[in-house]
Amino acid sequence: MRRFIMIAIALLTVACSAPAAQPTAAPAPAPKPTTAPAAAPTTAPAVAAKPSGPADKVKLQLKWVPQAQFAGYFVALDKGYYKDENLDVEILPGGPDIVSEQQVVNGQADFGIDWVASFLAFRDKGLPLVDISQVYQSSGLMLISKKSTGINKAEDLKGKSVGVWYGGNEFEFLALMDKLGYDPDKDLNVIKQGFTMDPFLAGQMEAASAMTYNEYQVVLESGLKADDLNILRYNDEGVGMLEDNLFTSETMVKTKPDLVQRFVRASLKGWQSAIDDQKFAVDTVMTRLMGFDPADVGMLQYAGEQDLGVTDEARIDVIGPRWLR
Repeated sequence: MRRFIMIAIALLTVACSAPAAQPTAAPAPAPKPTTAPAAAPTTAPAVAAKPSGPADKVKLQLKWVPQAQFAGYFVALDKGYYKDENLDVEILPGGPDIVSEQQVVNGQADFGIDWVASFLAFRDKGLPLVDISQVYQSSGLMLISKKSTGINKAEDLKGKSVGVWYGGNEFEFLALMDKLGYDPDKDLNVIKQGFTMDPFLAGQMEAASAMTYNEYQVVLESGLKADDLNILRYNDEGVGMLEDNLFTSETMVKTKPDLVQRFVRASLKGWQSAIDDQKFAVDTVMTRLMGFDPADVGMLQYAGEQDLGVTDEARIDVIGPRWLR
């Protein structure tokens, strides 16, 4: 189990470290000064003062149960970064029956995490929510199959039984079907996949959904070898979508912008620390998963060329037309 969690942390980079597309228009370079630069100030610039008064209590709703996917937030909590911003943060575990957007809209949480395509679907339904930080820059979702099924490329999915997660996680699969010109109701046997890999391992579905940092590792831990499997990555198929974002309500942004800024600042500091202090990141996730500390160190690499917490607006624009189909 220690090896599984360590690998899960290590492969988080696959899900979120790919560099995002850069804007098409580069900013113009600053003109060179015609005179000598001014002398440096004699005193350091003022640092923002720590907020005073009672700490603001806020709740963060995770998309799923505690795992490597949320390491940065746990690091921010355990290293005191939220406390430094005068925030008293409670991190709420998610699950199959918990919808982050509804939790925030209903006031059960102040901030939430979800995949962007699912978040946009809720926005389209009129929920007053705002994406305040784009944490993941790439998709970690893929379809895995045993080589014996003959699914060597995406076109081979036709006529096969394929496990798909729903509840907001199906948009990349639907985008792939649209790209291939397949009708998922007629050309495939689509199975609503649960949150266990047992049906796949038992041969009840020929292809199954998996995350690089979770289910794929579960399959390998079951005894199957990587050489026994074929992998179809949605990124490679050109339909990969942005995943974990950080969002809140429009009311929160309008009425408490300072609190929002403090929360985002501390959260991104937690993610940066998870990159820099990899052992601590592994340990803090492990304690929430199993209640014990690992002896091994995992790798957690996160940001590519795109700044941590932001993304190119064009990448958001690409997602809308896909799930609207």
